[in-house]
Amino acid sequence: MTNNILIENQYNRTSLFEKENVNYLVRILKRFNTVPKINNVNIITSTTQPTIFKIVPNKSIIIGTAFLDKPILALLYLRYGIEWQLWYKALDHEKKDTVLCDIAALEVIKIFYNLLPKDDKEKLEDLDFLLINLIKEANKSATPKTLGNTELQSFHGLQSTSTELKESWKAIVENLAKPTEYLLMSGGDLRLNIDEIHLLNKYGCRPFPRPDAFTFASSTASSVSNFAFDKTDKVRSILIRNSLKNGFKESTIAFSELLKTNLRKNFKLNEECEIIFSPSGTDSSLQIAAITQIMSNDEITHILVASDETGSGVAAALKGCHFENTTALNFPIKKGEQIEGFRDVDVIKVPFRDENGDLKSAKQLDDEVFNAVLKTKELGRHVVLHTMDQSKLGYQAPSDEFIKKLNTLKDLSMQIIVDGSQLRLDPKDIQHYLNKGYIVTITGSKFFTGPPYCGALILPKNVSNSIQSSKNVLPAGLTQYYNHSDWPSTWECSKALSDGYNYGSYMRWNAAVVEMDRYYKTPVLYRNMGIEMFCNFVEDSIKEASFLQPIYADEAKTKSYNSKAFGIRNIRTIFPFFILDNETALPLEKVKKLYTLLNSDLSDEFADSSLEIIRLAAQKCHIGQAVNVKYSNEIESAILRISLGSRVISESWVNRDISLFFRNIELQMSQITITIKKIELILSRPELLED
Repeated sequence: MTNNILIENQYNRTSLFEKENVNYLVRILKRFNTVPKINNVNIITSTTQPTIFKIVPNKSIIIGTAFLDKPILALLYLRYGIEWQLWYKALDHEKKDTVLCDIAALEVIKIFYNLLPKDDKEKLEDLDFLLINLIKEANKSATPKTLGNTELQSFHGLQSTSTELKESWKAIVENLAKPTEYLLMSGGDLRLNIDEIHLLNKYGCRPFPRPDAFTFASSTASSVSNFAFDKTDKVRSILIRNSLKNGFKESTIAFSELLKTNLRKNFKLNEECEIIFSPSGTDSSLQIAAITQIMSNDEITHILVASDETGSGVAAALKGCHFENTTALNFPIKKGEQIEGFRDVDVIKVPFRDENGDLKSAKQLDDEVFNAVLKTKELGRHVVLHTMDQSKLGYQAPSDEFIKKLNTLKDLSMQIIVDGSQLRLDPKDIQHYLNKGYIVTITGSKFFTGPPYCGALILPKNVSNSIQSSKNVLPAGLTQYYNHSDWPSTWECSKALSDGYNYGSYMRWNAAVVEMDRYYKTPVLYRNMGIEMFCNFVEDSIKEASFLQPIYADEAKTKSYNSKAFGIRNIRTIFPFFILDNETALPLEKVKKLYTLLNSDLSDEFADSSLEIIRLAAQKCHIGQAVNVKYSNEIESAILRISLGSRVISESWVNRDISLFFRNIELQMSQITITIKKIELILSRPELLED
């Protein structure tokens, strides 16, 4: 009988596996899935030395059975050991420089500890273990410390040739000695921070996989998939190795350019199109505000179509004003104040709905936008027309016929921006817009379910050439928002922006590109059949539920260039609805409360019910968050949304078998049924919706 056993081959019936502890252990093991995967490094448990923790470089991590009786402690130690091995492998021929491994692994485990749920941290408070003590000490210091080497060296027994980080290593540690889940929530703003109880951000999702939740929230934001997380985690390992070998700056620039190349490949765009990454969709609007004042020296008017269905900070960004109190580069600023270097501009808002909350017809919207353009032209101002191709409620405006009408106006100085942030577009749609000279805004975090806050601008050749030839420079205040590495290297106007790299943005885009790759690898016939099958079911399910009232209509929908070919642009994939109680819409605050409850485990609230009801109550269902919409002149309410995301298709094709593909679509349709049943269950207990 061996005393050293691979951890996954050990299962002794200790008290740890008693009924009351199993759920806790399962939750810890789920979190272990976010730990990097390293080839040829075994995790071995020791029964003869129950208190041992030893790192055998490039071979194994040995952990005593005493640690396994405290799963959260074991998780931290193993996370440290695996991170150490990852950096050791990356060192290549410099294997004696283990101080880098010691410091990088400690930096990672410090952040990993801080991202643990509050309950788990409390279980560690009174423990006296070397690594726990080092984490607590390190958390008191903002900068990495060498610890004199001796304490951390005790884990592996190797003596480093140095006690300090090399200068070339400092940027690598600063940017990449962070867990992947932390990188996925950095370089945005405070809305990406997770709470310490449920580990959810403002959008109800996580920066690491959440497979226990049904997810149909692509109109808002989604938790990263296991598939995309693993691929992005692997990229972090590759970037560490490349940075140590080739230099941090060179490796980072190559990674950023590779992401842009992959985006062009997915959308079949030519090399002449420029792509600018941004931390969020609102940041994209700020970039547009800056770009348009470089392109035109005239006074500018932005005409914002669907102003009631864009991000809350878009109008402020277009005026060149701060839209939050902190920038993506973590500069403190004051929301609402004008950013240095921006000229005064006008913004004309054209909302989808009238003052009574009713959706305007396509003709009404077209007329309103046309009048705004005509008025701006008469004033001799440059028009920046922001069109909407799928809003957060699934609408499009103005119509294609309207654009033809605009082309009849002579001497019109105008740049058209297409808000394609939902990215419910096919490659041919994006190509169509770029060929017309339009700038297109996209995100990877809506339809393609990448982590929230990955925005980008796609600029056609004519716009890029215009900017490249201009002598104007970007507003000076943008140094607080963007690095010059985010912008095209050939543009002189951006040379004065900050040095540095937004790794959070890059990693989120990597996850999004991974989702795009597997979506487009699904054969187009099956992909389109699966989309129609799923969307028809969602539409029928909402209509059949007496307590739900759909609000979608065709008034603000356009056809796709008179093409008879199927396109995601001309099928509804976002399904917004009111929630009714006694045939009246729930008031705003109760809708928001229901949204939170729907995304939570409510089994304790139904403990005395049948097992079927308890299971229904326990199921977490994440759908599109509440959007304020008037139900009538008197009732301020909000709608929730069930949406198709690319994962519905790509995860159904995972077996690459047509019969299994449609069965997998049906399994996700059954999740829609459960989601709607849980809404009904919550409504059956009105006290749950009270404050």
